[in-house]
Amino acid sequence: MCSATERVFADRHIGPNEAELAKMLTELGVESLEALAARAVPGSILDSQPGYGLEPGAAFKFPWGQSEHEVLEQLAELAGQNTTAVSMIGLGYYDTITPTVLRRSLIENPAWYTAYTPYQPEISQGRLEALLNFQTMVSDLSGQEIANASMLDEATAAAEAMTLLRRASKNKSDRIVVDADLFPQTRAVLETRAEPLGIELVEADLALGEEGLPPGDFFGVVLQQFGASGKRLPVKEIVAAAHGREALVAVGTDLLAATLVTPPGELGAEVCYGSAQRFGVPLGFGGPHAGFLATKQAHARQLPGRLVGVSTDADGHAAYRLALQTREQHIRRERATSNICTAQVLLAVLAAMYASYHGPDGLKAIARRAHGHAAAIAAALGEALVHDTFFDTVLARVPGQAAAVVAAAKLGGVNLRLVDADHVAVSCDEATTDDHVATVLQAFGLVAAEPRAQAEIADRTSPYLAHPSFNRYHSETAMLRYLRELSDKDIALDRSMIPLGSCTMKLNAAAEMEPISYAGFARIHPFAPETDTVGYRKMIKGLEAELAFITGYHSVSLQPNAGSQGELAGLLAIRAYHRSRGDEHRDVCLIPSSAHGTNAASAVMAGMRVVVVGCRENGDIDLDDLRAKLASHGDKLAAIMITYPSTHGVYEAAVTELCGLVHDAGGQVYIDGANLNALVGLARPGHFGGDVSHLNLHKTFCIPHGGGGPGVGPVAVGEHLAPFLPGHPLRDGLGGGGPVSAAPFGSASILPISWAYIQLMGFSGLRRATLTAIASANYLARKLDQHFPVLFTGAGGFVAHECILDLRQITKETGVTAEDVAKRLADYGFHAPTLSFPVSGTLMVEPTESESLEELDAFVAAMVAIKGEIDQVAKGVWSAEDSPLRGAPHTARAVTADSWDRKYSRQVAAYPKIASASPRPKVWPGAARIDGVAGDRNLVCACPPVESYAE
Repeated sequence: MCSATERVFADRHIGPNEAELAKMLTELGVESLEALAARAVPGSILDSQPGYGLEPGAAFKFPWGQSEHEVLEQLAELAGQNTTAVSMIGLGYYDTITPTVLRRSLIENPAWYTAYTPYQPEISQGRLEALLNFQTMVSDLSGQEIANASMLDEATAAAEAMTLLRRASKNKSDRIVVDADLFPQTRAVLETRAEPLGIELVEADLALGEEGLPPGDFFGVVLQQFGASGKRLPVKEIVAAAHGREALVAVGTDLLAATLVTPPGELGAEVCYGSAQRFGVPLGFGGPHAGFLATKQAHARQLPGRLVGVSTDADGHAAYRLALQTREQHIRRERATSNICTAQVLLAVLAAMYASYHGPDGLKAIARRAHGHAAAIAAALGEALVHDTFFDTVLARVPGQAAAVVAAAKLGGVNLRLVDADHVAVSCDEATTDDHVATVLQAFGLVAAEPRAQAEIADRTSPYLAHPSFNRYHSETAMLRYLRELSDKDIALDRSMIPLGSCTMKLNAAAEMEPISYAGFARIHPFAPETDTVGYRKMIKGLEAELAFITGYHSVSLQPNAGSQGELAGLLAIRAYHRSRGDEHRDVCLIPSSAHGTNAASAVMAGMRVVVVGCRENGDIDLDDLRAKLASHGDKLAAIMITYPSTHGVYEAAVTELCGLVHDAGGQVYIDGANLNALVGLARPGHFGGDVSHLNLHKTFCIPHGGGGPGVGPVAVGEHLAPFLPGHPLRDGLGGGGPVSAAPFGSASILPISWAYIQLMGFSGLRRATLTAIASANYLARKLDQHFPVLFTGAGGFVAHECILDLRQITKETGVTAEDVAKRLADYGFHAPTLSFPVSGTLMVEPTESESLEELDAFVAAMVAIKGEIDQVAKGVWSAEDSPLRGAPHTARAVTADSWDRKYSRQVAAYPKIASASPRPKVWPGAARIDGVAGDRNLVCACPPVESYAE
């Protein structure tokens, strides 16, 4: 318990104080938060056990709210129970040295980690430039023409590569060849993703080159340039042979090795995939790490994930934006073969800045050191060396002695990889030292030997990273200023409220963020011995139990490293459950027309057929249409996916009836947890009809969005689905299903954030946060409804945690659009709400519990001022085209130009007046209105080449 004199953490997390909250509740006509709950939330779902385990004799004891000092002490103790041994395990995870300037000025900087996905590019130019650097880095090093702005991890990137090959291939076979030396976690994720899509994996020994390819047709080949054993494969020969059989090729690519060896893109491979983890991103027990996918320009429009491109703004200047953004926002829905809402932006930015800090020569030097240490071990192994074509990993044959060698190295503080009873693998990296090599040789009973003759590995002749972005910032001063220059072009939570509906941009407290930098969390390999991960496993077990209790479910898996992955894992569990009962024919997934696009995409990826259920005029799911669809599809029903509260921002009163109808038809109920911030402490999906939910820890449980990732999307299930949760080939004791992510516990290193949030808030704090979020949303709805009608409300005129403002009539009467309002808000210092989702021509607003009444009133004042500008258009003072709304946002360069020919003043453009209690600091947009259509037509998705710079 906190001391009597210490202010509890919940008071710091929740924005409105008691006096402010009282004003808000008076505006709503209710006397307390509990009265608001009774008015806004259907009684049929309200928790009948509000004590949440705090009552005497409860089987589960939910944590009390604790002080920051107490929680940080506990996390330090947990981190201390993990053993930070020297990791030489490999398998795609390597120790790396994060430059301190990047840790301090990027990873630990809220200007970077509290930013949102850059759907509003004019106020996201900094992180967009950083992501363009990432794309350039990946395409340069992989030898491909275009790369995306990151994937979740290497294994899921390989799975996306597989489906891209299938879409692009003219060969209509359902078979794909997979090399036997793939990382085992990559192979396992490929199996998980392939089976529901009807893809057959055929294993082959591609070390044999063309001879290793199997007979018969196949549409593609997946391999790694350097296999799990470390052996270099004959990529050029394999690609040529595959092309001769009308198949396409995807190659796992090590970006560090690519500074020395000819990259797969130059050898003819259509796709390169991999992880940028070893570019300064800590091991973190498996994540978060930035995966990548790169391909030929011909496949650009089939490339999954986000893609940063270059267009021009209204003033004619080059500007960055998300290319093909409409595709991203709608997630391809029922036509999906990929769920492209997958990115690790913050980690991609870190990797790109690592490349900028070291530059091409520095990266090559790091690669040579890693290879040199591996070569030293290989020389000492002599005849025990299995192969002599490697980059950083050597494989030793020690018949019957492998376990003894690994144990001996462990005594010396080094973790090696036990392959089997006769083989040990050793991987070297940036952090490997001569002392580490000596310890390894001692474990083998060997002494250092003279370097042996071997084929020269460095055969790359093409240039890379010649752009100034990778050659200007090698000093700490230069890098520090570059990071500041970029962040100044963005609006993140450190500068403004981000009132995004459905995205829950709440406080990411410094006390929650601090522990992710502890060595005991950051420097742990995901496949380290269990004796090394005692603290991690305690924290994970506790977090799983707390999340299960909060949601009312039986079991939780923390493996999914994004909400999209959580959706897939939950639907795969439903699919496996039906199949275990002999109901293979149940393959229909009902999805409301208002649902997130990710829902339909996940259902398709899980091998289900999507059938859309209509919504009524008030936004609720149409139960009559649901009954008709249930009757039509009979025993083919697998599940329904609903979001609760609904995507329209209301608590649908008939949710329990809906769940009953689906259960009676033999289906399962998937309740999307995207809006769980309106339920925690009030209602539990597992108690009011849900069979499975995914949770967005980067929304409700305070993991920051980081500009579009990292995210964590754990899946929670009822007892009957627990056996089908994700498993992992390298970890026992997990679920019986296939893995959906590369690491057993996904993005484990950021789980301390959510663990800390729950301990800090306790039950009463979590419940108060939920109720305050509801109060704040309803306060904004009441204040703005007379200016911008609120489209949907529930019983009694209340919304849930968000509201949708309808601008369609305004657009019809004046020509001013919702996009105009979104852009104009930047001039007022605010990030825009969610634009045109789930209803075109609207703005969806979610204030969260973390914003003070002063900030809420400032947002109201800005919106009212904008409505005044719209009224001026309606009166004919300006046309819509000549108004500051259409001219927005206004850059400093524009308003200080020598000429000014607009119909309104420079002051109106840059310093619009609002009736706010206090002036807001000016935020200058990084670009004027950007032409998205032109950018999509003319994709430029890498830094332009600078031929003269390298000279």
